[in-house]
Amino acid sequence: VVVLLSCVALTACKKKADAVATLPAESAPATAASPAATAAPAATAASADSTGAQREIAKKQALLDYGSMEDRYMNDATAQWAATATASSTFGDDGGKVPSDGNLAKNVIGAVDGKEWTNNHQDIGFDWLETTFAKPVNATEVRAVFANGAGVEAVNKVELQDTEGKWYTVWSGISDVKRDARGSRTWFVRTFAKTAYKAKAVKLTIANNVEHVYKVVDAVQLVGN
Repeated sequence: VVVLLSCVALTACKKKADAVATLPAESAPATAASPAATAAPAATAASADSTGAQREIAKKQALLDYGSMEDRYMNDATAQWAATATASSTFGDDGGKVPSDGNLAKNVIGAVDGKEWTNNHQDIGFDWLETTFAKPVNATEVRAVFANGAGVEAVNKVELQDTEGKWYTVWSGISDVKRDARGSRTWFVRTFAKTAYKAKAVKLTIANNVEHVYKVVDAVQLVGN
């Protein structure tokens, strides 16, 4: 009898265990998609739009900064534009040809106007551009405007001439000025200690092989009082 009861009990336990095993596993309650996961594509798009907008604002800010810089330079009461200009070469003056008026040194005279001097060498030797000014001043800065930045990296010397005709080098070396991508002109600016003498002329020397392009200058300023 005891054996029989034990068998019945074991059979019952086995059936219960089998029943439990065959029950479907209780799954965890379905988790609603989190708002962050659902909104991910939209958030990415919004982030991209935001980044694009920031880039556009940064671009406009750069243009505004460039315009403000040019306005400050061009309306500087202590600066004067070249009154005369001569150069060592002019584009198209080799082989007995007469260079075009559009490339002559005289185009550097006066304020920025899109009229330019272009030299005649891309990568050979040195060229120079000499400008004189109506009022000799104790100078503190020289500015030269390069159209599209062409040649701005090749400037290697800036000299000033006093009223007695003597030349002084106020800077020489490798230009650290790169083409200004914010505008169609690049300003080469060199600041120095105020000269004890009155400067009446500026001479820029260009090492042609430093930048293999024709050098194009629109205007030159002498700053001082």
